[in-house]
Amino acid sequence: MSTNETPVIEMRDISKTFGRVEALDGVDISLQEGEIMGLVGDNGSGKSTLIKTLVGIHDPDRGEILVNGNKKRIAGPKQAQEYGIATVYQDLALVDDLPVHANMYLGRPETNTVGGFFSVLDWKEMRSEADRILTDRLEFDVPIDSRVEFLSGGERQAVAIGRALVTDPDIVILDEPTSALSADAADRVINLIKTLRDEGITVLLVSHKLEQTFSLTDRVSVLYAGRLVGTFDSDDMTEDDIVEMMISGKALA
Repeated sequence: MSTNETPVIEMRDISKTFGRVEALDGVDISLQEGEIMGLVGDNGSGKSTLIKTLVGIHDPDRGEILVNGNKKRIAGPKQAQEYGIATVYQDLALVDDLPVHANMYLGRPETNTVGGFFSVLDWKEMRSEADRILTDRLEFDVPIDSRVEFLSGGERQAVAIGRALVTDPDIVILDEPTSALSADAADRVINLIKTLRDEGITVLLVSHKLEQTFSLTDRVSVLYAGRLVGTFDSDDMTEDDIVEMMISGKALA
């Protein structure tokens, strides 16, 4: 983790309501370069709303977001990508009947100009780059020409993470990346997360699996009913400490 004092991402006093429901209430969270930050909380604690606010799906009612110390208004996921923020959601959003490389470039294909007038899809380049990301960067053996519907859960997660890397992000948000995976597949995905860290990519890990969270993270932020209970060094806390805060909504004395 970098010792640079300026966070790569800082969310200050973020609040968001939906009708009478206060989903977030004055949340402050920052991410340092190269760290893995855990974000935990019970259902309804505000984790999903906070992520969606960070990537521009929701506008905060109050508060501000800073990227590398500069205040930004993030108008949507595409602009979040421009600021170096990529997200891998729990549902992965993969298209089953398309091959791996097509999924990785879905919505942002590589093209070549023919005759100076016409743009055509550069499938050769997309296939080559998808293979490089998965095999060389993530060291994950995925059949690059296979349709996604035939992949295992761990392979599907690798493709989704690989797709996030296509935009060369500085920050990757992972929403429940090992949910519903076998123990072996979860271990392989955990190794992928470590690879991101080793490349200097900042990771925001949203997970209800506390043992995995503690094994991976530098710090953990705990949410309760839309409020930030606190952010703690993972080495200074136990799983029981975090569970108690998730249930009580109070920081430990």
